[in-house]
Amino acid sequence: QVPLVDSGGGSVQAGGSLRLSCAASGYTDITYCMGWFRQAPVKGREAVAHIDGYGTSTYADSVKDRFTIFKDNAKNTLYLQMNSLKSTDTAMYYCAARLSLSCRWEVDEYRYWGQGTQVTVSS
Repeated sequence: QVPLVDSGGGSVQAGGSLRLSCAASGYTDITYCMGWFRQAPVKGREAVAHIDGYGTSTYADSVKDRFTIFKDNAKNTLYLQMNSLKSTDTAMYYCAARLSLSCRWEVDEYRYWGQGTQVTVSS
């Protein structure tokens, strides 16, 4: 059983919006720290946003005021609402679970990963 399944990516024009979803299986508890990461071609994986077990969300400077991370605990699903998209947001996006109430930015701190969903923004 796959712990996390990402979806919702696609191709949009600059200025458009997308909502990514991350459905967690029964043994992945999204009430702990959950994060979204992205990786563009020939670049490393970078943190975009995370939300901790207390509901506090934190964003990378590059997406602040444009992206919103939130959880629906009843559906065991994590979301990333992305508005005012830019061509520089083009990347494969991954959700991840840290299995701790607190969050960290480091990729290695996250235990489970989704398979990724591609976001392409054309200018």
